[in-house]
Amino acid sequence: MNPVITIVGRPNVGKSTLFNRLTRSRDALVADFSGLTRDRHYGKGRIGERAFICVDTGGFEPVAKTGIVAEMAKQTKQAVAESDIVIFLVDGRLGMAPQDRVIADFLRKTGRPIILAVNKTEGMQAGVVTADFHELGLGEPFPISSAHGDGVRGLIDDALDSLGIAEPEPEEEGDATNRPVKIAVVGRPNVGKSTLINKLIGEERVIAFDMPGTTRDAIEVPFERNGKPFILVDTAGLRRRGKVFEAIEKFSVVKTLQAIADCNVVILMLDAQQDISEQDAHIAGFIVEAGRALVVAVNKWDGIDSYVKERARLEIAQKLRFLDFANVHPISAKKGTGLKELFKDIDAAYAAAMAKLPTPRLTRILQEAVEHQQPKRVGMGRPKLRYAHQGGMNPPIVVIHGTSLSGVTDSYKRYLEGRFRDVFKLRGTPLRIQMNTAKNPYVDTDKGKKGKKR
Repeated sequence: MNPVITIVGRPNVGKSTLFNRLTRSRDALVADFSGLTRDRHYGKGRIGERAFICVDTGGFEPVAKTGIVAEMAKQTKQAVAESDIVIFLVDGRLGMAPQDRVIADFLRKTGRPIILAVNKTEGMQAGVVTADFHELGLGEPFPISSAHGDGVRGLIDDALDSLGIAEPEPEEEGDATNRPVKIAVVGRPNVGKSTLINKLIGEERVIAFDMPGTTRDAIEVPFERNGKPFILVDTAGLRRRGKVFEAIEKFSVVKTLQAIADCNVVILMLDAQQDISEQDAHIAGFIVEAGRALVVAVNKWDGIDSYVKERARLEIAQKLRFLDFANVHPISAKKGTGLKELFKDIDAAYAAAMAKLPTPRLTRILQEAVEHQQPKRVGMGRPKLRYAHQGGMNPPIVVIHGTSLSGVTDSYKRYLEGRFRDVFKLRGTPLRIQMNTAKNPYVDTDKGKKGKKR
């Protein structure tokens, strides 16, 4: 097992910048804005040949009792409990703050190994900038610069050396069948995305708070269900473009859209107690454009009466009718009802998205479909659909070859899509139909001859 290194500190000391440098990524949002990170964020890091797991945490206030700050503190405490060693990050430019003493007292009581790192020391004398922090009693402070990388290699080498870990265990690569299925949970703010993830994994892994915009980053949560590995991705709630004012929220939207593009299956969460909005349709449209397998979860179903339930079903059927390939599940993320059926459809949607479609069978289905209903004529002729093969997965792409296929109408493509879906049982995933028209080999020759005559 790779060691776990947790980065802890008060707000805006550079924890996420250090996390991004250690993981060689841009996974954690970084801005000159205190309190940006709220949930704990995991990533794989490597220094030389030595690998480790790095955990980014929100600004830590151990004494907070209520509100979002208390929820952030709970996340940080859990991250410290899971860690092998803690990097306590302080700000060298601002000097020691009273909150640093409170955090140091808390960390000392946990019994975890602690390394004190003084950040933002670029261009400063190490002895001067670290002098004040000796009184914390956490050993020799390490002067570093998260932004520039100064001293970071030595910091991590010292952390790993103190754990007595010379070489990491080699990671098992495994085959494609053992790769975890990545599931992104998306929707408008405050529909219950974080509550659903916490219920599925059985712990308060991400902050679930009755306030829109609580989640700002895309947080990946690995877990197992019935022996199968999954990665759940909690995302920021997406609002209408005109409602997104803060730069921080704009970054959160980008991270959510990236999470959709990178995942295998999307759970689109709707709120049964609110009308289906234009924003719900926009989010659904982006999922379809990205080609991701999809399951729709209608949350807070337990809190409405039969009349409202029927109205919600009609609204979904009308306003989200382009999602007719996806199954819709009424659930209660808070109580955990409907989650077993939800996961059955997640498995089915993923299997459909990764399905292999043999060329002979595709061609036979295509020919049967054409015999049953031919495409409309275009001018004097009719498009000729000759054979089909699979052009990709996640989403499945069916490439059809023939002549004059540019004249095939969208309605006829939908007809073919329905035939392929029925036979291969492709429920829960978009399906792409791609037409490849054979070129007439004499067209260019004729043009060339005309040019020579001139």
